[in-house]
Amino acid sequence: MELDFINKLNSQQRSAVTAANGPVMVVAGPGSGKTRVLTQRIAYLIASEGVRPWNILAVTFTNKAAREMGERVQTMLDSQATEGMMLGTFHSICARILRRESDLLPVAHNFVIFDADDQQRLVKAIIRELNLNEKLYRANSVHASISRAKNELISADDYPVNTYRDEVVKRVYAEYQRRLVASNAVDFDDILVYATRLLESNSSVREKYAQRFHHVLVDEFQDTNLAQYALVKQLASHHRNLFCVGDPDQSVYGWRGADYRNIRRFEEDFPDAQTILLEQNYRSRQNILDAAMGVINRAHKRRKKKLFSERGAGEKIFFYEARDDYGEASFVVDSIAQLVASGEFEPKDCAVMYRTNAMSRLIEEAFLQARLPYKLVGAQRFYGRREVKDVIAFIRLAHNPADEAALARVVNLPPRGIGEKTLTTLHLVARQNQTNAGDILLDLARGADSPFYKSFAGRAAVPLADFGGMLVKWHTLSQTATTAELFEYIIRDVNYKEFIVEDDSEESAERWENVQELMRLAQEYNARTIDEFLENVALIADQDTLTDANAPTLLTLHAAKGLEFGAVFIVGLDDGIIPHSRSFDEQEQMEEERRLFYVGITRAKDRLYLLRAIQRGGRGMAEETYPSRFLNDISEDLLVGKTRTGRSLKSAPAEIRWSPPTPPKPAPVSQSLYKAGTRVAHPLWGEGIVLDSRVQDGDETLDVVFESVGIKRLAASLANLKIVGGG
Repeated sequence: MELDFINKLNSQQRSAVTAANGPVMVVAGPGSGKTRVLTQRIAYLIASEGVRPWNILAVTFTNKAAREMGERVQTMLDSQATEGMMLGTFHSICARILRRESDLLPVAHNFVIFDADDQQRLVKAIIRELNLNEKLYRANSVHASISRAKNELISADDYPVNTYRDEVVKRVYAEYQRRLVASNAVDFDDILVYATRLLESNSSVREKYAQRFHHVLVDEFQDTNLAQYALVKQLASHHRNLFCVGDPDQSVYGWRGADYRNIRRFEEDFPDAQTILLEQNYRSRQNILDAAMGVINRAHKRRKKKLFSERGAGEKIFFYEARDDYGEASFVVDSIAQLVASGEFEPKDCAVMYRTNAMSRLIEEAFLQARLPYKLVGAQRFYGRREVKDVIAFIRLAHNPADEAALARVVNLPPRGIGEKTLTTLHLVARQNQTNAGDILLDLARGADSPFYKSFAGRAAVPLADFGGMLVKWHTLSQTATTAELFEYIIRDVNYKEFIVEDDSEESAERWENVQELMRLAQEYNARTIDEFLENVALIADQDTLTDANAPTLLTLHAAKGLEFGAVFIVGLDDGIIPHSRSFDEQEQMEEERRLFYVGITRAKDRLYLLRAIQRGGRGMAEETYPSRFLNDISEDLLVGKTRTGRSLKSAPAEIRWSPPTPPKPAPVSQSLYKAGTRVAHPLWGEGIVLDSRVQDGDETLDVVFESVGIKRLAASLANLKIVGGG
């Protein structure tokens, strides 16, 4: 059966979609339609090659990508034709396998997943119990070492010791793992490690899954770590139909275990693999692609590819060098306001990208000052909010009383007189009786009849017994109730609304609205298990929480991968920021910084703005900066722009390109045309009053206070102001 869509593919895409059986590596440039190729490959296998959907496994990195892929395949075929196909993230698929094979694991089938906060809290507790110096051995640093080891499939027993710090990490790692198992819990890394080790060590389990999956397809292959590569290699070991799509030029997650060298491992393990390049870009204008190529072509040991677009050259790339980071932020907001006012872009078509989350502060302030809305990605997302984490922890504890992290979070929430000393005693009693704190609490519900009751002082025993009584009820309910029903009982029993709604403030109202939103989510699981609810909320990624509000998006370069915008502003192009100063002494890290900048550039469809600040660090203590070394890799012919100081990049033409184009810049001025007190009108912000005016670098700089947006600093030659009254 021939499918119509194949005729609409370019020759490279068609080669990938219709590739013969066997290992295939598709090296897909940004915007080259890799998701299209993946989904149409699945449709082709089912409709043209007769592969049964339950014999297909497709793995990606975000729930959003998995959903979109599934919806696209269903649209192309129909829901019945795709029934039984296993499609999801690495973690969700591995979690499914682990629950089915739990008899072979150290945890039971209803294991819980510890999130990042749970993991940090547990490591911190262990560091304290081992009487280690918490300043010398910070929980986040020690946990990062443990996580890296797991990504490399190194167990606590095999953790290499070359320094005293390594010996400390090894001890913490061993205890951390023991405590996870005691809590019937896994962390995110364990989900992958347990599944990989199970497939490697148990031939019958490996054969069961490897025989079932005739075709294994992997998205974003350059972002896999060693455990993920080992996993897909095992799953494809029987039929050898491993279809990987990725681009080593977009490998920017080395800091969290991603290993772009997996593409090299793939080539060594599958020397007969077909390699197909996707080079036609459907997203960006050619000028943007040429700038990206200029940056990435300087990378070492990479497979060369030439990105090309049929969308035309487009506008040149705008470079702007602000006096300081406040000016940089103001320029971004003013430019977005102008682009929107011109009608060329919607607010949601614009994005501001930066190297670190801390850089968002001044950008946010500039948006707030201009009274313009924005969306912030990756900072205090919904599932990271205190009240949301509290309620999820209550549900986790009710479902699994052995969950040590959930217990620590909510046992004294709202405060009920259970302090640190009482908790220490609780854990001590649990260890002495070779059980966990949750089981002790369940027994304490019997009050003085419990053999553990006398282990606690009277003031401590009563609140513990009261909480234990509620926990018994919740745990019993969790066996039969829906997630929403359990949710309602817990909220009512602990008077949680009264606890978080402290007053009539907007902040209190928002907290309760967050709880209600989580309740709406819980109600969607009425026909599904509490296990599924807890698993899904634990695995949700930052990009899954993006809203559809019509506002510019603020995000880090790392969070930008996989997204696209009409106009992109990359700020902070100073050496020490992009590339980051931490990468200066490490060639591998410097290469990743280069790839990160390349990823940011290739998010832009029509307009790209590159910005830096001559001084950065805050008013009154700013330090002078140097332009990013990566700017030297972009051809002068691709750039346009000028600086507020009169300096330009590589003699780039000193003109401003807006849409619609602005008139040529007037001749330099030698005296002020405006004076303090002059009433002026701006085409976007309305009327304002000049506070100060000075001639500098051949232009007049004004500070104007507008009723609509407050104080703005403007270059008179660009501001298009009209004098409407004297001062």
